[in-house]
Amino acid sequence: MKKRVWLTGPYVFWIVIFTILPVIVLLWYALYDSKQGITFEHLREAVKPVHLKAFWNSILISFECTVICLLLAYPLALCIRALKLGKRSTMIMIVIAPMWMNYVLRIMSWQLILSKNGLLNSLLTILHLPNHDLGNSSAAIVIGMIYDYLPFMLLPVYNSIMSVGDDVIEAARDLGANKLTVFAKILLPLTIPGISSGIVMVFVPALTTFAISDMLGGGKVMLIGNIIEQEFISSMNWKLGAALSLVLMIVVIPGLFISPTKAEEQNTIIN
Repeated sequence: MKKRVWLTGPYVFWIVIFTILPVIVLLWYALYDSKQGITFEHLREAVKPVHLKAFWNSILISFECTVICLLLAYPLALCIRALKLGKRSTMIMIVIAPMWMNYVLRIMSWQLILSKNGLLNSLLTILHLPNHDLGNSSAAIVIGMIYDYLPFMLLPVYNSIMSVGDDVIEAARDLGANKLTVFAKILLPLTIPGISSGIVMVFVPALTTFAISDMLGGGKVMLIGNIIEQEFISSMNWKLGAALSLVLMIVVIPGLFISPTKAEEQNTIIN
């Protein structure tokens, strides 16, 4: 037992250095002032209307990104499940391959595609269709987020779907269930853990991002991540930046407690 306790040492060290200490520093900057001592002045400034608007924009765009990623990932995961083993690996590789490219280059590629004279409008011109200037807009930000975070939704959903045995689905069909019933009564409830994980893995980074909105939004769409970046780097107002980060952390933490317990219990009962 003592040997097993020692094995947790590296994980405890990692959590302390890279999680607990940064949070303590964040709280120190957000809640302490050398002149006033413990103060909530920075938090009151963090919830001013201009900052709340940025919070609301971030939540809306993150929600749109998460919903679209789910609507794209679930059918794709079902299609991959229906393929043979070799083709499954190929499809997963195609989805993951863009992640091997540099993050900035991936976003810049969409900047070139969506700009006024970009690839998209060039194709629309060839097809004699009206052009659409999607550059520096919230739509461009959502497209960039979907492109970047789709694999984070697909992989947990796919793993969850693959965990449902073929015998369970065949048993349901033998009992007279059609495809829609199998999906609604069997497949969907049993894959809720994967859906929950995918939602967290997409919504949280989408809510806190600043690079995508900075490059594809052109500074016209201000998300809370951009404001925090500006306060820390441009304005050098670490007190307000820390307060905004603390408020953002308070918003994000409840999403990390999405519980798939009910779905896991259903999976246990069926298996």
